[in-house]
Amino acid sequence: MDEKGRPTRPMGRYVFIGFAILLAFTALLYVLAMVAGNGGAETPDDADRAAARCVDKPDLAQAIDDARVGEVAGVLASDTQDLSDLAFNGPDGAAMTLADFSGKTVLLNLWATWCVPCREEMPALNQLQTTRGGEDFEVVAVNIDTGSLDKPREFLEEISVTALPLYYDSSTDVFQEMKKRGLALGLPATAIVDAEGCLRAQINGPAEWASDEAVRMVDVVAAGGGQEG
Repeated sequence: MDEKGRPTRPMGRYVFIGFAILLAFTALLYVLAMVAGNGGAETPDDADRAAARCVDKPDLAQAIDDARVGEVAGVLASDTQDLSDLAFNGPDGAAMTLADFSGKTVLLNLWATWCVPCREEMPALNQLQTTRGGEDFEVVAVNIDTGSLDKPREFLEEISVTALPLYYDSSTDVFQEMKKRGLALGLPATAIVDAEGCLRAQINGPAEWASDEAVRMVDVVAAGGGQEG
């Protein structure tokens, strides 16, 4: 009772309940961040491992710069970033990330059927995969059309692209994540990623990926800068 004879409220219990609710809400936010794709929360151990993998390689950057000639003159050596967590869907619809290609140099290309330059460079990407694809290299062309997959499938069949599986992200989250990282101003956007999942070179806009210069660029990244000509 207070001095006027009114019952007092158990304030301590309310404070405890409020604190418990706050803790539960914080835990929920943490779980949601952990399960989010494309830029989800990273533990300190993950960050340390990424930093250990994705270190700057001045010799490789110089070799990429030297290889920027002819049809791939627009490709730039890039500040090193860990791209292994970029998420999209495989041809079977299963969720995957670039980490699934660990051990391979990857040319990651974002494209859409409504993007004219994307459509024009797709046969060259198909040829690059046919010519250079193998145990140590793969072209991963990710479609970001927001509608049905029928349209990109029909387009690839129409132009006889047979070497490139249909990777896709109908949510366009992978594009938004690359845009946030400064790697996608528009389409097409291409990143060349080493076998550790680390960005080494990138270009906004199309390139002639079937050219000898493009194959040499891939070879330079795959060799870590140790291969010349």
